[in-house]
Amino acid sequence: MNELSKFLTVFFVFFLPIGFLLAEVIDPGKVLEQRAQLETQLAEIEKQMEGYENLIKGKQVEATTFERDISILNAQIDKTKLGIKARDIVVAELNSGIKDCAGAIDKYEKQISEEKISLSELLRRMNEMDFTNLVEIVLGYETLSDFFADFDSFESIQKEVQASLSEIKDTQNKTAVEKSSLEDQKTEQLKLRDIQALEKKNLEKKETEKNNLLKSTKGQEDVYQKILKARQKDATAIRSQLFVLRGSAAIPFEKAVQYANLAFEKTGVRQAFLLGVIAEESNLGENVGTGNWKIDLADSRCAKQRDAFVEITLELGLNPDILPVSKKAWYGYCGGAMGPAQFMPTTWLLYKNKISQLTGHNPPSPWDPHDAFMASAFLLKDNGAAAGGYTAERRAALRYLAGGNWNNPAYAFYGDDVMDLAFKYQEQIDIISR
Repeated sequence: MNELSKFLTVFFVFFLPIGFLLAEVIDPGKVLEQRAQLETQLAEIEKQMEGYENLIKGKQVEATTFERDISILNAQIDKTKLGIKARDIVVAELNSGIKDCAGAIDKYEKQISEEKISLSELLRRMNEMDFTNLVEIVLGYETLSDFFADFDSFESIQKEVQASLSEIKDTQNKTAVEKSSLEDQKTEQLKLRDIQALEKKNLEKKETEKNNLLKSTKGQEDVYQKILKARQKDATAIRSQLFVLRGSAAIPFEKAVQYANLAFEKTGVRQAFLLGVIAEESNLGENVGTGNWKIDLADSRCAKQRDAFVEITLELGLNPDILPVSKKAWYGYCGGAMGPAQFMPTTWLLYKNKISQLTGHNPPSPWDPHDAFMASAFLLKDNGAAAGGYTAERRAALRYLAGGNWNNPAYAFYGDDVMDLAFKYQEQIDIISR
């Protein structure tokens, strides 16, 4: 067999078109089928959760009875359990997707490696052909037509080599995109798990509340009404109970209402709703933990937040190293949220002048409750809360947390928790206002 024919044989032995090699990837039909099943499951759960939410809202406008309050607690518990179930489904799907992506990426890299070996062999044989005497090659053929036929094939192979090299490069780029997508999915998985942990914590609180209620009343309506009347008469206890704040010392509930009233006068944001947001931010702050700006604003994407934080603390004459801020949380890659309102530094600077004009504090401090309440009210007003009503307030709360991504179902728990807290605080405000 002449050298060129040997070369062509080597080509067909070593060279496999990369398009053929990449044909064995994740079955798109199977992926679509699994996704459809997931969406059906989640849609059913969301429908059930919506039913519980409507039940809660309906019960809240009824007269206060033992049956009503137990129904509300049961609905809240069942709704939270469904939320956790939805998280489990999404996390399981993410795990499956991550596993599939990892397998596909490994396959891509293996195929690319094998293709490079084949191409390396082809290039080596081509180089050998360059040093072979053309006359010797021609003499190895019985006819010139056979030589030219193989020569045409040789040129075709060269084009295939170039095309394959280009396709390999393209595949490498696609692999990089796959890896990036995989990392995003891992991040989302961690976010969902953190949310799930917070949901479970809230569920435990509700179950404890329900058990205490059942224990103290033994299910008797007259006993329950006596407990309610005793609570309503004890307005002094409500006023003096501590309203826990994140990043600042707790203040009496009456003082928190006073700050909320001042904010309502300037922004139109309902007092109980504002307290609900501040309380939920404190809950999240407790979940996230206390951070340090040097660590939790260290990401290169947090440069503007770092600069703003330093500007705020320098203007206030405070040591940034000892000031409490939030750790990097599941809802962002930067920590650094400050004070009771949990404002990010750049957002605080946007509202600083407005806050100063209304509280008289120049400069205002994110760690001062009066300033923080006013800042939170301004942001909630800009998010549509002043329009009033359940829907507008809940949407404003979600925007407070997630901005333009407020409609992500994964964050729905935040809006629901805020509205539950607002309902509780409204009852307490009504008692101390009589």
